[in-house]
Amino acid sequence: MIRNLVEAHVRESYAGVRPRFPEFCGCEVCREDVLVYALNRIPPRYVTTPEGKVVSDLNLDRDQNRAAIDVAVIDGIRRVAVAPRCGRSSRVP
Repeated sequence: MIRNLVEAHVRESYAGVRPRFPEFCGCEVCREDVLVYALNRIPPRYVTTPEGKVVSDLNLDRDQNRAAIDVAVIDGIRRVAVAPRCGRSSRVP
């Protein structure tokens, strides 16, 4: 099975960063838009084996990589908040 490990790390980052933006909508549409925004800005890390997963996870857990993912998620929250597709009024966090 082919997996992009970055997706799990972006979802984890969103869960950690989201509480810092209580004014952000956070509905399913807005959440998915933030995840897609961040994933489109971070190079994917595809793996097919358990060994590849371990090596890539270790690399993605480095502070520099986690910070880059957090920055992409925060930027996504800010951009989605300006023009949410869910129909709520825009709010800039």
